[in-house]
Amino acid sequence: MRVVATLSTAAALALGGAVPAEAAPPKVREMVVFRDGSALTKTVSTRATHVRVGGRRCAVGDRTALAALVRSRPGVLRLRDFGSCSARPRDSADLFVRTIRHDANRGQDGWVYKVGRRAATAGAANPSGPFGHGRLRAGQRVTWLYCRLRQGGCQRTLELRATGEPEGLVATVRGYDDDGHGVAVEGATVHAGGVEALTDATGTARLALAPGRHLAFAEKAGLVRSFGERVRVP
Repeated sequence: MRVVATLSTAAALALGGAVPAEAAPPKVREMVVFRDGSALTKTVSTRATHVRVGGRRCAVGDRTALAALVRSRPGVLRLRDFGSCSARPRDSADLFVRTIRHDANRGQDGWVYKVGRRAATAGAANPSGPFGHGRLRAGQRVTWLYCRLRQGGCQRTLELRATGEPEGLVATVRGYDDDGHGVAVEGATVHAGGVEALTDATGTARLALAPGRHLAFAEKAGLVRSFGERVRVP
């Protein structure tokens, strides 16, 4: 395969063609939710980077949640190494996030991350990916949350689905546990266009809004707020 690739490259150059560039690492949608409920949301690259841990310069491989977190610059970031990180990304699999901005791990409570609806089962710099079978893909959603461990699990993360209709929108809110199991959330506050409404027992809320595009999100005390969703009201 290496010979074929070399011949193909030579042929491209002989014909005056450009050699295809290596695809850039994908971008993901990341949200960091702090203990006070505030959140930082960005679309960020997962390109490989480096971090300083215990006086060492440690490589963080591309398409990892830690590479995205570092590149999003959420504020002060402190890590602990439970392995032997080095200039090789594979040696950084046991890097552990212990502080983001002003929120530091305490006891069993601390920073964890989810990809989609599920809590990751591998370290954020593990080259095998968040679940051990593949690194991050373009467009995936990564949520960093300060877990308050209760009865063996973290607080649920909210997900909002909104549909525009004449004179407003209909929103449904569900909360997902570490395993990605969801339930309807009653009493969540849905925000959009300067208007807010509470969800009912089915997790549904209706908001009266002017025509146009609006950014909607949901929050509830004790749970992790949702990503913002763009919705068009006709």
